[in-house]
Amino acid sequence: MALIRDGAFVPDAWVRVDAHVPLPESGDLIVPLARIGEVAGAWPNDRRVGVHVECAVAQHALRPHLLHLALISIGFPSFVDGRGFSVARSLRLDGFSGTLRAFGSLIADQLAHGRSCGFDEIEIPDALGARQLEAQWRTAGSATTVAYQRGYGGSPSILERRHASLAQQHPGASA
Repeated sequence: MALIRDGAFVPDAWVRVDAHVPLPESGDLIVPLARIGEVAGAWPNDRRVGVHVECAVAQHALRPHLLHLALISIGFPSFVDGRGFSVARSLRLDGFSGTLRAFGSLIADQLAHGRSCGFDEIEIPDALGARQLEAQWRTAGSATTVAYQRGYGGSPSILERRHASLAQQHPGASA
């Protein structure tokens, strides 16, 4: 899998552990939500723990663990399935401050929207990374400067910018 952060392909320090594979003794782990109980009993102090969830996750299952998790990976089964963006935004609004990773079939055109929803990085299949090169991701990351919706970071929407501009041009007028 290829990991994209800030529009660049970067090495991945995390190890994904499948449902029936023993947990390694060391290293940063991403475990499926079904296995979070195995690490939650004794949250490791010597390594970071992340969890992978599907885009249809019931978020109340994650809330008790938010303070302990360093990373949440949210699955995107298809680039046309946008539920993961809503999950990311909700997790940020719930106070999750760790790394949010979009995982799956995403395309470079979704990078800016992913950032506005609170994602820090995207992990895509190697085959997709071979078709959409790092230069495309870098270009896509800098192509969008405004959005129709207010972003996670609080950047104003196009409509809010327009209202502010009109208010400056016509002080005292109501919008």
